[in-house]
Amino acid sequence: MSRRSLLRGAAVGAGAVALPALLTACGSGPGGDGKTITLGSNSSDPVPKKAFADAFAAYEAQSDGRKVKVNTVDHNTFQENINRYLQGKPDDVFMWFAGNRMQFFAEKGLLHDISDNWQGYKGFSAALKAQSTGADGKQYLTPYYYYPWAVFHRKSLFADRGYQAPRTLDEYVALAERMKKDKLDPIAFCDKDGWPAMGTFDYIDMRTNGYEFHKSLMAGEVAWTDKRVREVFDTWRRLLPYCQPGANGRTWQEAANSLQKKEAGMAVLGLPHPGAQFPKGEQGDIDFFPFPEINPEHGQDAVEAPIDGFLLAKKSKNLKNDKSLESAKDLLKWLATGKAEDIYLKSDPNNVAVSDQADISAYSPLQKKAVELVSGAKQISQFLDRDTRPDFSSTVMIPAIQKFISDPDDVDGLVNDIERQKKTIFAAD
Repeated sequence: MSRRSLLRGAAVGAGAVALPALLTACGSGPGGDGKTITLGSNSSDPVPKKAFADAFAAYEAQSDGRKVKVNTVDHNTFQENINRYLQGKPDDVFMWFAGNRMQFFAEKGLLHDISDNWQGYKGFSAALKAQSTGADGKQYLTPYYYYPWAVFHRKSLFADRGYQAPRTLDEYVALAERMKKDKLDPIAFCDKDGWPAMGTFDYIDMRTNGYEFHKSLMAGEVAWTDKRVREVFDTWRRLLPYCQPGANGRTWQEAANSLQKKEAGMAVLGLPHPGAQFPKGEQGDIDFFPFPEINPEHGQDAVEAPIDGFLLAKKSKNLKNDKSLESAKDLLKWLATGKAEDIYLKSDPNNVAVSDQADISAYSPLQKKAVELVSGAKQISQFLDRDTRPDFSSTVMIPAIQKFISDPDDVDGLVNDIERQKKTIFAAD
């Protein structure tokens, strides 16, 4: 399959959140030594942490004496404190996300322009470049990988029980009802971290109302009191009886583990999440199907496929030194190569490379299926907390969704509260 077709024509957005004193940069002081690149990492889980260590070690081996000093912070802590981090004493390079999440900080003047790097980048589609571009037309992100969200399950469980992947919502509910009778939790469900359930909201919204509505809603252009939003929550309420109870106290790792242990039948997650929790010998048992159709008008056209990458922090003291800035940009140039992605994916086969130059011959069947899912999509979204303003997603939508999960019956009160807060936040600029 051509990598050039991947993400083609994707009309994606993205969002962010706020990083504190505990995310202190590990730089060597004002100006740095010109050879040491400090890097803020949110990859705290063992599998991606090792994969990035391998990639950075490979960079050091081929560089002219440059070193990468990694500052790894718990993923959720990193996300929740990103704003303070970037305005404080950030590392030179940091891991972050495409679209709105990047654009928001670019507009605040917190990111270094890397348009000169992009002039030499090869293997990235126009859609990827668009997702790496700020409102000012300059590039700020070096994309590294993406991963689709879907409904994951175990092949062996489906084979043993005779389950069939559903295409429509009614078939999905019927399958969940059957799993319930089979003494399974039909849908592994979690939201302790505040973001996992957003994937379910996005899919119900895009399947019900379409991608363009999703974009408008995330941009603050549509009222949350709109009947179409109420319909999303009403549909979700129909699914909640089939979801694991106590989701607000469960992490995504615990939800993925229940899938691995065959305690739950399905889970709406991103590609890396079950992959990171399944032992190596069971990786081949992971499978997925696209989130089911709700409104035939929109079918299964849209796919959530967040893009992660690397950026330069404008307020890094080291980057005031021309040699340090040159070193940081050199690291990004190397990370933009297919070879760099190949090294990472060898240790973490739970993502998909964004570069045309990456070697996809070694992809697992699951990775190949992920490529097919995304390249066949008519629209690609980034994720609720990446497709809207960071302050809105973190201060309004996280508590709103958690409140809905614990008390799904007051939809009117919920959407009225979201809309009231949205008006205040979106009017702030």
